[in-house]
Amino acid sequence: MRIAIQTFGTSGDVQPYLALARGLVARGHEVQLAAPEQFDDLSARFHIPFAPLPGTLLDLLDSEAGKAAVARGRGLSAGFALLGRIRPAMVGLMDAEWEAVRAFRPDLILHHPKSLASPAMAAKLGATSLLASPLPGFTPTAAFPSPILAAKLPRFMNKPSHHLMRALPWLMFGRMLARWRQERLGQGGRRKTGALGVLYGYSRNVVPVPPDWGRARVCVSGYWFLDEPGRRLAPVLETFLSAGAPPVYVGFGSMPGDRPEELAATIAAGLRQAGMRGILARGGGALDLSGDFDDMLVIDGAPHELLFPHVAAALHHGGAGTTGASLRAGVPAAIRPFFGDQTFWARRVEQLGAGLGPLPPRLTPDIVAEAVRGLQAPSLRERAAALGTAIRAEDGLAVAIDHIETCMRG
Repeated sequence: MRIAIQTFGTSGDVQPYLALARGLVARGHEVQLAAPEQFDDLSARFHIPFAPLPGTLLDLLDSEAGKAAVARGRGLSAGFALLGRIRPAMVGLMDAEWEAVRAFRPDLILHHPKSLASPAMAAKLGATSLLASPLPGFTPTAAFPSPILAAKLPRFMNKPSHHLMRALPWLMFGRMLARWRQERLGQGGRRKTGALGVLYGYSRNVVPVPPDWGRARVCVSGYWFLDEPGRRLAPVLETFLSAGAPPVYVGFGSMPGDRPEELAATIAAGLRQAGMRGILARGGGALDLSGDFDDMLVIDGAPHELLFPHVAAALHHGGAGTTGASLRAGVPAAIRPFFGDQTFWARRVEQLGAGLGPLPPRLTPDIVAEAVRGLQAPSLRERAAALGTAIRAEDGLAVAIDHIETCMRG
């Protein structure tokens, strides 16, 4: 079977799909991954055929305007602040997606929720499409609100919030998408696309399948982790880990920062106040700390599956991938959300008893110290360890690929 995977966004939007691509290739399928050009080298490292998409939106996130919007934003506000710059980039992105998928001629287009035109492309090519998402929110339920909304909602608003968030992309981009479909694909109006339903790449132990999904065409497979056999931690990390008690990992993934040294200094002061060592990951630039310290190590990044089992706790941004990795390692976590679904995962970790609720946007040493001390509570550590055991027993990739093959056999 020929499968085109279409995704774009930051690392958390690409790595799970790269893991899925590897698994599909191992099963004998022909796969092409289309993702931002910034991930060309990563795809090559795993020998996955790659179609580069314009990296304009990632560049926007790292611009001064993007950094400012993320620093101020919670929930949807960061996206709205950048909307005027996102719309012009969308047409070029869809053009590149169409060229890639048209040349590949797939039987199935498996796509990230941000790839709005994938179902239309599949219909034009006579292919099937499958929405694949690392977070819930595309199958309405009364069990929890849409993950994209940071605000707490009364329970009766849970299901309507999903319908609202599913409609929002069409309210923002619908006219532009309709014009693009007409001009590029010759499609007018609404037409059935032959979509297979939704495949979710997270654990049922983290977000249980809601009872009101009933017979909806949904599969919650478990996480799609991108592990790399034979890889080791950098010697500087191994030396630091062996030099003292397990440290606290602090990292905000691909999130940019407008005052990275100030934030890193605040966090380091809080860790010291709590009597803990720290590993601070620069990632997308939210953190940076100059100087050499015995109790703090600053790194660009490290594979979570290798590092997290050696840390006492994690303080991170709440991205779906980082949340899954910390939970798999059995590490209690405190989450400082920046935008999007990150507040949802922070609340979910708290509800699971494996960490704390969302930390405030503006951290102080006292807040950090209190959070780190709280993460050492035996009840949190025991619950996080039990949850880690349950997640490690899952094989999300195998379940996802079985589901894809079963759906395509019809």
